[in-house]
Amino acid sequence: MGETSLDVQLKTLPNQPGVYQFFDSNDTILYVGKAKNLKKRVSSYFNKQHDYGKTKVLVKKIVSIKHIVVDTETDALLLENNLIKKYQPRYNVLLKDDKSYPWICIKKERFPRVFSTRRIIKDGSEYFGPYTSMKTVSTLLDLIRGLFQLRTCNYDLAQEKIDAEKYKVCLEYHLGNCKGPCEGLETEVAYHNNIASIREILKGNFKDSLHQFKAQMKRFAEEMQFEEAQKIKEKIEVLENYQAKSTIVNPKISNVDVFSIVSDESYGYVNFLQISYGSIIRSHTLEIKKKLQETDEALLQLAITELQQRFNSKSKEIFVPFKVDVSSDIKVTVPKLGDKKHILDLSLRNAKYYRMERFKQVKITDPDRHANRIMVQMKADLRLHEEPRHIECFDNSNIQGTNPVAACVVFKNGKPSKKDYRHFNIKTVEGPDDFASMEEVVYRRYKRLLDEEKPLPQLIIIDGGKGQLSSALKSLDALGLRGKIAIIGIAKRLEELFYPDDPIPLYLDKKSETLKIIQQLRNEAHRFGIEHHRNRRSKNALNTELETISGIGEKTVVELLKTFKSVKRVSNAKLDELEDVVGKHKANIIYNYYHNK
Repeated sequence: MGETSLDVQLKTLPNQPGVYQFFDSNDTILYVGKAKNLKKRVSSYFNKQHDYGKTKVLVKKIVSIKHIVVDTETDALLLENNLIKKYQPRYNVLLKDDKSYPWICIKKERFPRVFSTRRIIKDGSEYFGPYTSMKTVSTLLDLIRGLFQLRTCNYDLAQEKIDAEKYKVCLEYHLGNCKGPCEGLETEVAYHNNIASIREILKGNFKDSLHQFKAQMKRFAEEMQFEEAQKIKEKIEVLENYQAKSTIVNPKISNVDVFSIVSDESYGYVNFLQISYGSIIRSHTLEIKKKLQETDEALLQLAITELQQRFNSKSKEIFVPFKVDVSSDIKVTVPKLGDKKHILDLSLRNAKYYRMERFKQVKITDPDRHANRIMVQMKADLRLHEEPRHIECFDNSNIQGTNPVAACVVFKNGKPSKKDYRHFNIKTVEGPDDFASMEEVVYRRYKRLLDEEKPLPQLIIIDGGKGQLSSALKSLDALGLRGKIAIIGIAKRLEELFYPDDPIPLYLDKKSETLKIIQQLRNEAHRFGIEHHRNRRSKNALNTELETISGIGEKTVVELLKTFKSVKRVSNAKLDELEDVVGKHKANIIYNYYHNK
């Protein structure tokens, strides 16, 4: 198909809601999308510039377009979801974790069995779930078996077979775990009353069962059957204990699904909480890999459809952080305060924790993916033109002019590269002048890299505000590197970042990964600089007579030399002059040392 046919296809698209599919020259499906207006949405791919590389590549590959018109946007959402799952197109988001989950089955039989399964057979049996953890399933089944005596055998308990006395009661009957329907010792009606109670418990409704048990206990007590009453009392305690353990939100909030999302450059994490009778009966987080630059709205919408389908949710109301387009018979609530907001925040916290866990796992199992993700994130956060694979951070450690030194630390792929760290002794600057020192050090560092034809960093970080940044820029100008390397200054308040020619700082989110890396760079630069400074200072200062005075340490020596400039002046100082610098106690020690000599 030529270009004209693509033009013709675009012109003939309807202005209706629907689903579109893009195909390449091999007739392979590339992308599935939905739209309120097919013509507008599909045309937008071809009539505007795309900043994002993957979208550009996608558009270049499109040779033909197919579309399916549907009645409503909700239908489009469902159809899009099904097509993505069926064809898994290369450019569509990837919904992770396609594993099978356990369900609890109430089998369609005269005397139904209740058990866990991962296979759904459409034979009229009822399935509850799916559950995201087998532990929950085991706990529920233990609870049910503790409360109700159900059969575990798989006999066909047809009435005529029971009448023909085909079966005999087994050990479960003698242990009191089954009431023996196989010998006609329990009626179908009584058994089904228990099944009805189990059905309610699985839905999260404990109220009816508690009510029934309490009435039974009272009846046994009135009939003086205290042993039976005690057994029922124990069951009530088991049920109340289980109910207390399930997270209670607010008994008025029932049959609601809660969804929240956190995302970064490459992935979205959607948490789903299902609430029934005021309790959270399910929590599940879905990881979604972005293929293009999908918005949080688009990802959340897709995830809601997927999760409600997967977990067979019949809820008619959802709580979400922002408005989304879903089925018209579902009420969408965006909570602002109170219990509803609290539950949305809880969902968000679950999504954030899941994301953190995934990061930790990926760091261990796939360090390259971890580094790549951080680089993409830093590029976006710091508004850079390229990923900062190689970062250098400068710090001046000059303590009021004594032994001025500077440090340059290097990070590669978000990790310290210690072999590339460098120390500088300030050569050209007389006295304490941080700005001139920064200018000298930056010039020396990049003059050397240029002379030796070594790779330059993508990002330079200057520890200091606007003044330090301007000094560093002078050196980059002198070397002709301005604009070739990104450079930023970090102020005392770490989250303030200064850019050249921009008076207003950029503020980073305190919890962002980018800020953590910058913090690490600065801490390393401080540590490395101070270590070198100490070594130099020790060589110069610690050989002095002051060091030999008992009770006077390195810090005090540095303070004295900063103020008095020489040991001779310290020895001639008056007591009150010494007190001003090192306090009364140490001043007395020093004064007495020299005047009692």
